[in-house]
Amino acid sequence: MLRYTIRRLIETVPVLVGVSVVVFMFLRLIPGDPALTLLGERATEANLARVREQLGIDQPIYIQYWRYMRGVMQFDVGKSIRSNRPIADEARGRFPATIELATTALVLATAVGVTGGIIAGVGRGTFADHVARVVSLGGVSIPIFWLGLVLIWVFAVELGWLPADGRLSASMKYSPRTGFVLIDGLIAARYDLVRDALWHLVLPAVALSTVPMAVIMRMTRSAMLEVLRADYIRTARAKGLSERIVTARHAVKNAALPVVTTIGLQVGFLLSGAILTETIFSWPGIGRWVFDSILLRDYPVVQGMTLMVATIFVTVNLVVDLIYAALDPRISYQ
Repeated sequence: MLRYTIRRLIETVPVLVGVSVVVFMFLRLIPGDPALTLLGERATEANLARVREQLGIDQPIYIQYWRYMRGVMQFDVGKSIRSNRPIADEARGRFPATIELATTALVLATAVGVTGGIIAGVGRGTFADHVARVVSLGGVSIPIFWLGLVLIWVFAVELGWLPADGRLSASMKYSPRTGFVLIDGLIAARYDLVRDALWHLVLPAVALSTVPMAVIMRMTRSAMLEVLRADYIRTARAKGLSERIVTARHAVKNAALPVVTTIGLQVGFLLSGAILTETIFSWPGIGRWVFDSILLRDYPVVQGMTLMVATIFVTVNLVVDLIYAALDPRISYQ
């Protein structure tokens, strides 16, 4: 197991380097000049040249890339062009908001998707199966930005049940400790803070969880249908076991491997989909920051956050592979 983990970690290095090269090159193809965006259209050529020199964008692209990677190897992804602050410091304040939203969306998608998939697989051809298939098809087909706007219009504007934007109400004050509002509220026994944070999480988490929920539901249903046709399931039924025990002890456990893989892959989608979701709901996280940075040609922010998301995605895939051994003793990583 240890040798396999070390080998996988080594294999992630060229993957992350490839991601950094692609992002670095594509950002330079976007029309616009960071210096012009920073100084405005009335800036003189002398001032523009001075800012380009300060930012290092007057150098050949291979020199720019080498300087960037040299900083990355020293755990320094640079400074934001817009704020002139270290990107790591700004990300530290925004990262908990994105993790809180993505984790809530993943829990919601997993709970609904796995439960719906099991019900649909066990009751193939029933009304519940048809409902699950329609829901999964709709979840994959509906764009996040459209669903987010509809949720805001229905539940925030028309009904007034839930807040439309932000992470907390303007009247809610607290002193951050960990940066995670829910955790800070529980530590301080501020249940009003926890309640307010949960109300603000509902709409963006639902919008962000629709696609992963649909994918997980479809995969769970397919895995359950395949497992329920297996010989050992017929043997368990022939022994007189109840359908509930057959499903819980034998079918669900053996159908878990492809479902776990699917859940792990959805982490990357949640982090990328957070860009649209956070922008629509004015959520102060990494996604909204990256979106604003793209518009402002803030290259270092986009590069640093993309590399961070790629690192998280690769790490999650490694963890999922290691979980396989715990779920299926037949798997060996020797």
